[in-house]
Amino acid sequence: MTCTVTMKMAHGYTDESIVIDTAVASGIASADAEAGLPRFSTVLAAVMQAGRDELVRVQPAYPGVAESIAELHRRGFVQTVLTGNLRAAAEVKVASLNVRDELDLQIGAYGSDHRDRFQLAAVVARRYRDKFGIELTPARTVVVGDAPNDIACARSAGFRVVVVAHRESREELASHGPDAVLDHLDPELVVATITSLVRGA
Repeated sequence: MTCTVTMKMAHGYTDESIVIDTAVASGIASADAEAGLPRFSTVLAAVMQAGRDELVRVQPAYPGVAESIAELHRRGFVQTVLTGNLRAAAEVKVASLNVRDELDLQIGAYGSDHRDRFQLAAVVARRYRDKFGIELTPARTVVVGDAPNDIACARSAGFRVVVVAHRESREELASHGPDAVLDHLDPELVVATITSLVRGA
């Protein structure tokens, strides 16, 4: 199967956007906020590493996510992440799922690659091409997310998109026009849904 599935990991904006906007809203000059980004990245990486066990306890993965990733991998899907998190933070989150070998993080896109989430799909496409020597086909690329912004990000790149009604209601998500809305991450249902979207594309 030559489809790529990109697992979304962020609910809002990129980490850098959140930090800059929060700093400016708190009265810090924009230039000073920008100058502090390198330190923010370093501190965040250290905090994430130190808090790995706490992360698993207070922010557990959605039920079925690890099993769905494992089943997609078994069926031959190429999977990665497209997230507004800085790469260091994303890697800690992925490690907590115990699925790192089933996600190709080399072709993923992170908030540390671009501050605008809508530019991250192009990063995935470029890295996919560089690694595999072929162009990523948007119609055969499926984003799995959980928020309206995930839908908008996928659509901006011409990707298909499946969302899970976990943070938002089914009705709210459906109003943004995803290809499918799932009530939960059942591995067989996830595989069947994604396969039906890319079949014949």
